[in-house]
Amino acid sequence: MDIDKVVLIYPERDGRIWGKAQGSPYTLMRLASLVPDEIPVEIWDEDLGALPLHRLGPRDLVGITSKTLSIDHAKEIAMEIRKRGSTIAVGGTHATLVPEEVRQWADITVVGEAYHTWPQIIRDVANQMAQNLYVDESWSSLDGVARLTDRVLTMVDEHRHYWTPYMEITRGCPRDCTFCTAIRVSGKIMRHRPIDEVVEEIERRRLKRFFLTDDNFGLNFRTNPAYIVKLFDALARLDLSGWTAQAEMMVGNFPELLEQARHAHLEKLFIGFESINPGNRRDLGGKSKGNLAEYKRVIRAIHARGIGVVGLFVLGLEGDTPQVFEETWDFVRQSQLDAVSFTIMTPYPGTELRREYVDQGRLLPNIPWSKYDTAHVVFRPAQMSVEQLRRGYDWICNRAYSSLSIAGRGVRALRRHSVRQYQRRIFSSFSTDVGYRRTVSYRDREPDFRWGTPTRLNHASPASRAE
Repeated sequence: MDIDKVVLIYPERDGRIWGKAQGSPYTLMRLASLVPDEIPVEIWDEDLGALPLHRLGPRDLVGITSKTLSIDHAKEIAMEIRKRGSTIAVGGTHATLVPEEVRQWADITVVGEAYHTWPQIIRDVANQMAQNLYVDESWSSLDGVARLTDRVLTMVDEHRHYWTPYMEITRGCPRDCTFCTAIRVSGKIMRHRPIDEVVEEIERRRLKRFFLTDDNFGLNFRTNPAYIVKLFDALARLDLSGWTAQAEMMVGNFPELLEQARHAHLEKLFIGFESINPGNRRDLGGKSKGNLAEYKRVIRAIHARGIGVVGLFVLGLEGDTPQVFEETWDFVRQSQLDAVSFTIMTPYPGTELRREYVDQGRLLPNIPWSKYDTAHVVFRPAQMSVEQLRRGYDWICNRAYSSLSIAGRGVRALRRHSVRQYQRRIFSSFSTDVGYRRTVSYRDREPDFRWGTPTRLNHASPASRAE
């Protein structure tokens, strides 16, 4: 069968924000670049608008990528596409974690990294030899993998349609946090793209800013400092406005690399402090121990190099009691963080934590995958009720994402820079908190949850109210 066209679909999540979608469909851009030149290829991002499914026919190959929270919607899209006779391949995080579920409704299920299996899928579909399941969990080298083509860059036009270009430099994480899907999706081996390929992509995409999707970029400070030194040297020579990455606390122990990072235009680090509770060490894979004095030292060390810090915290871990909300908020107020993210512990499929919850009968019944967005409670906590976790989360988000709190952190972050840098830094000083506030807004909030009108958490409040 000749393939008329290949269509890659990203299911809607955020929609347009002031005319643009939040982040570019980077994985689909790389997969589209692997489609042979003789086959037309298109990327349909539902965040940009309705999907023109009427254009699909029986000789089209459609690939859908999906996280767990959007897999139900991905299935709805697939069912509509099936009416038009197209072949449907489904990959992404959820298909990798729960392939047996996706295989029940997808023509082709793609597990692991599709950069090696996708070209084979295209050939097999063209030759009418497609299998139901393709697996690549070899965690192979990133050298020369799925380099973006000019055809795809022109088609996506990311500067026009997206606020934040995404990019990847390293992949994998050797940590084994009980709640994290990273090692199940990207492997425990830390892998690195060739630096010349990174530079070439930045220049060809005409990037001034980007967000690294790397699972744990900062861990490379310890595991491969020689690579990081060469990378920072290369990035320092580029005309960049700034970029951001995810890391863990140990980056604070490498002042020389942080100084190099500043010269390489690193603007902000998203640090996984995870919990202020020392009782949660087991769940955190060794990267966080609840030592608040150490947390503050790390924040000061990063700030001293002119780099911002976004604090990431998970609520509802095994050691958490109703007091965790006020204690976490107290720390945030004292710590001089530039922005903050709070998420509810979410037992994703394929994780050790979910297996434990299943064995203990702690998963809440009849919860759709769409609620697995880290803003909804989908399990019974160990040391508080479901309602206490829900209301405590609402309480701390109400405080953190009030207009006054966002303004205070943003102004403080901006003042760390010279006046001549204000114009370049003003957007990033506020945008992270505004983005997290929008994410939390997807939550089905209780009637008494009101932005900007926080109330004190006391004995008659969410932390103590029975389920």
